[in-house]
Amino acid sequence: MRYAFAFIAALFLAACAGGGGDPPGEERFPTSEDYPPGVMERVDFTAGVPEGWRLSSLQSGARPEATWRIVVISGTPSWSEYWAPTIAALPPNREMIVIDRPGFSASEPEGPVLDLQKQADAMAPALATPDGRPVLLVGQSFGAPIATIMAAEHPDKVRALVLASSYFGVRGRTARRLMTAGSIVRPLLPHDLRNSVAEMNGQSRQLPQAWAALESLRMPVAFVHGDQDTFVPEDAAIGFARTYGAEFIPVPGGDHFLNACCVPALIASFEAAIARAEAAGGPPARAAAP
Repeated sequence: MRYAFAFIAALFLAACAGGGGDPPGEERFPTSEDYPPGVMERVDFTAGVPEGWRLSSLQSGARPEATWRIVVISGTPSWSEYWAPTIAALPPNREMIVIDRPGFSASEPEGPVLDLQKQADAMAPALATPDGRPVLLVGQSFGAPIATIMAAEHPDKVRALVLASSYFGVRGRTARRLMTAGSIVRPLLPHDLRNSVAEMNGQSRQLPQAWAALESLRMPVAFVHGDQDTFVPEDAAIGFARTYGAEFIPVPGGDHFLNACCVPALIASFEAAIARAEAAGGPPARAAAP
């Protein structure tokens, strides 16, 4: 039985390569080491919670001409390195930071942080900019509900929200298969995958808070989704966008990892959200009611 569990764990890791587990030996696409110095850098910041965790992030190099800051709350497991091609493709008037969420990669703590509100509070310092430039907040997959909560609580900073391959509890066939295997062999999984299984199992009971936050937003909100996504069905994102009056941006041929397969389309969705925010003008979104 032990060998059977180990085999399932190996399949789980193989299926997650390119966006799911500890980085495999053969990367699906370039990481930060594949780009010249100055294009991006790894930085740490202190989490905005009493525990003061150290959170590791990958950010673009110095961009003094940047007029917008793009903050990315990545999926589960949270691997900022998988966003290196997107950072490298940014126009010079945009800066980006991608956070390894609490409990993943080099970020503290060791164990999973199951409370979405706690994660939102922990990553809030990344929204601060020294010159007060506006923020486009991006929530990828599991990071989407966390980003939604952050946007509702920081309307003075966040001016637009993009939810890419958003996971709000609706699992496609690949996600169902991986979660079944992961739950069986969780003790045998590497650190990040163990934490990933734990936080996915704890998400559904917290979604009402995320839905309330989304309903409260008065900023531009866009759901961006690939029609080949087998982790989260495209129909789920279409339904969410219709229900909450958000824009839906399809990515033909896109899978769950738009930051790998479809970087130009993803950046185009960022620019569309920024353009809508700039055209709207006036005050940013109001905060959610407590």
